[in-house]
Parts: sequence; structure tokens; C-alpha cells
Amino acid sequence: MRYDPELAVYRSDEVYPPSEDSILLIESLDVRPGERVLEIGCGSGVVSLHCSAEGCGVTAGDINPEAVKLARKNFEANGLDARILETDVYSGISGIFDTIVFNLPYLPVEDEGLLAKAWSGGEDGLGPLPELLDGAPEHLSPGGRIVIVVSSLMNQSALSDLLRGYSVRTIGELKLFFEKLSVLEITLPAGKTGSGEFIPDTP
Repeated sequence: MRYDPELAVYRSDEVYPPSEDSILLIESLDVRPGERVLEIGCGSGVVSLHCSAEGCGVTAGDINPEAVKLARKNFEANGLDARILETDVYSGISGIFDTIVFNLPYLPVEDEGLLAKAWSGGEDGLGPLPELLDGAPEHLSPGGRIVIVVSSLMNQSALSDLLRGYSVRTIGELKLFFEKLSVLEITLPAGKTGSGEFIPDTP
């Protein structure tokens, strides 16, 4: 997709604003009309807005109730539709999706507060990524994908261990002064279905 600066995106001091990582994610992500997209941690809704503008069916959620209000306002301002709800990763999420998107809180810090949850990934920077991957089989269609933003500041050994067994492709990168951001496209290990069922490999 192309980042569209003409989309109306209101901001709030209580919600993570569209930033370099948001734009990188948008411009690294290709979607098709009719694709079912779930965005976790939607913030202002800027990524979901772009997906909706491309004709996707969008569900967006955030743990911050102020982000939910702001995202709804931004969708209304642009005349676009989405199901937007307050959620902690998959809580309250129903349905099967072709793409799950999450601009992760990837900084290795332990900041407190709802706004800090937008960037605080804990000691290793992985944040809610383990939970996102664990729950994905219940929400992904067969052949579906997870698209996330990660940072070179994360614990790279812990990230590699977590992603072992998944198919991972880098679809975007941005080098900043103090870090490198990467957009990863992840598909489930062989044997995982989009319904959460595990099918053992046949001998």
C-alpha cells in the first residue's frame, strides 16, 4: 500500500500517534479487496484506515479505550467502515482473518500506564508477541499471515527462539539513527490449521 497523507487522522495526547513505524508498516503491507484484516493495537487506526480504503474487511482493537474512541472517530471522518473494539490481544475477538497486523510495543522497557503499552515491550522487547503467536491458529484462515513490526533493540536471541519453526519473511526495513525497524510476515508452522487444530505430520 501507499501511505496516504490525505486521509484525515485525528490525534490525542492519550494515544500513540502515527509515526515512522506506522508508515513503514503501511508501505510494506500489500492487501487485496475483500481481505479480512485484524489489527491489534490499532492506536489512532491509521493502518486499519489504509486497509479499509483498499477494500478490506477490517476489525481493529486496542487495549486503550481512548484509542478505540479515536479510531472510531477517524473512521467516521473518512467515511470508512470497521469493527473497532477494546481488546487485549485476542480478548473479545471473534472470526477468522486472512491477515493479523500488530505494530508491536517493541522497546525493551518496563514503562507503566495505558499509553506506555504502545511502546513498552518489557525487558526483552517481545511484549505480547508470544500471546499473539499462540492465539493465531484460532483466528487465521488457512494460508493466513501475521505481519508485525520489530526493532533491532529487542532481544534478538529471544526473538529468534520465539520464531523458530515459523516461516518468516522480511517485507520492509527502515534504518533510523539508533535502531533498525523491520516488518516481518509470519506464517504458521506446517500442521497448524486456521481453526486452531494441530494435524500431526504423517510418517
